[in-house]
Amino acid sequence: MNKSALGRTFVTACFSILTMVLPAQSQTFLKAKGRLITDGKGNKVILRGMGLGGWMLQEGYMFKLGNTGQQYRIKARIADVAGAEYANRFYDKWLTNHTRKIDIDSMASWGFNSIRLPMHYALYTLPVEQEPVAGQNTWLEKGFAMTDSLLKWCKANHMYLILDLHAAPGGQGNDLAISDRDASKPSLWDSPANQQKMIALWKKLAQRYANEPYIGGYDIINEPNWGFEKATDRKGTEETRNAPLRQLMVDITKAIREVDKNHIIIIEGNGFGNNYRGVFPLWDNNMVLSFHKYGNFNNLGSIQNFLNMSRDNNVPLWMGESGENSNTWFTEAIKLVEGQNIGWSWWQEKKIGINNPLEIKLTPSYQKLIDYWYGKAPKPSQSEAIATLDEFLENIKLENNIYHRDVTDAMFRQVKTDVTVPFKSVTVIGKATINAVDYDLGSQRKAYYDKDTSSYQYTPGVKTQGNRGHVYRNDGVDIEADNDGYHIYSMEDGEWLKYTFNVKQAGVYTVKLKVASEVGKGKVSLNLETVHYPGKAITTKDWSYLEFKNIKLRKGLNKLQVNVDEGGLNFKAIEFVKNK
Repeated sequence: MNKSALGRTFVTACFSILTMVLPAQSQTFLKAKGRLITDGKGNKVILRGMGLGGWMLQEGYMFKLGNTGQQYRIKARIADVAGAEYANRFYDKWLTNHTRKIDIDSMASWGFNSIRLPMHYALYTLPVEQEPVAGQNTWLEKGFAMTDSLLKWCKANHMYLILDLHAAPGGQGNDLAISDRDASKPSLWDSPANQQKMIALWKKLAQRYANEPYIGGYDIINEPNWGFEKATDRKGTEETRNAPLRQLMVDITKAIREVDKNHIIIIEGNGFGNNYRGVFPLWDNNMVLSFHKYGNFNNLGSIQNFLNMSRDNNVPLWMGESGENSNTWFTEAIKLVEGQNIGWSWWQEKKIGINNPLEIKLTPSYQKLIDYWYGKAPKPSQSEAIATLDEFLENIKLENNIYHRDVTDAMFRQVKTDVTVPFKSVTVIGKATINAVDYDLGSQRKAYYDKDTSSYQYTPGVKTQGNRGHVYRNDGVDIEADNDGYHIYSMEDGEWLKYTFNVKQAGVYTVKLKVASEVGKGKVSLNLETVHYPGKAITTKDWSYLEFKNIKLRKGLNKLQVNVDEGGLNFKAIEFVKNK
């Protein structure tokens, strides 16, 4: 997509290739009915959601600051270079710019029917150590007003909004960044005051939204990761009883039900949402079990434990958080869970990086600031830092993001069909060029074949990762930047790419592949014809051409497939010239 046209086309980009239709539910509350989530009429509802990670709660890795981690530490670094007053203004502007109505409208047009809001408690109430009167709760309008606006945008698009307490008072685990936890202060589990504040916050939220049917449910605690039985169990994966977690969730549910008997209560186990040992039996008749799935295989065995829990307790499942992987993994994961009547929510709409619908641009000035924070560059002046951060605040707006159509295509269209479609529309009129990186939209083995298509970062012994260049597209194909765009690199034996294009006038054409590096044996498949090219070593670093003459192209759609029988090919473009 032409990035300069991005702002003009986002809201109307409801692609004709998508077969997903927004649900036409009347305003009815979602309910847990046996092992299904249903609407008020008892119809099955599959939640297809996107999380707003990075809006109310930042984690350092989203912005190339993995060494910083928690949001409060990021804010301190901003204050260091730009001043404390500016840091406060920066965060106010961040909350204004990051997620707006245009974001929700766009997500609805792409096919999402729900939004998961990761909430930071400190936008709704003061931390316990800042309360003027110990044991009381000071309510802050900012968080509630933001939630009200988001709900309004969701309702306009007939989308459900799921509230997720992502950063609980004190922090709910040893993974500090996900809850903005300051480890020098009492955690959620070390402080009864923090727990009481959390219970009170949920009751306050339930009072406010008790009669709002577009609130899909209350995800009451995100990813607890804590060893109650032994402190060395830092992730909570070895916990066998989970007694404090269960008790807190029971207490929160009781407080919610005092004011709201309508909404689903969504719970998460220990060990980042997945360890439910000791949590059963359930204590409410309108509950959903959430599990989070990252970096493992997309087979039935990977979710069988949760399917067993659902069956044994007659309760619905929801894959409440996932993503951070390749398009192939996305399609496979969604097919897997939807095949079991399980809805899903991806982690974040936008960050720096290609594996989300929107990418925040990494500018040279921001890279210089990152380099300073990593100790690789001198400290910028205050004016330089403010200019850089102001630019960053503009770049987080949707119209200044890079839209990754390949990601949303993988999450919706490719789940339903193996048909490939052009990544960009190309019509050959006498002559034309297709950039190599613009191979068709479609799944692995349909639009392309690559030996390394997904990341299994949580699967021991598996070191694959998909696009090793981490630019332009989120498929398995390896892409890197060059002086005038992008090219495909390190194509291995047996890999191939498919291109669909339109031809204005049938005829005989010369087709040239713009290549570099060592070229092995390969072939170009064009419609039903196959042209082989011999092995040829190209030692220069500059681009060269492999030329194929007398190729017949028919009028209308044509399909060309570039196959590499022996690897080593770097591939820049395909050029067409009609013979006279």
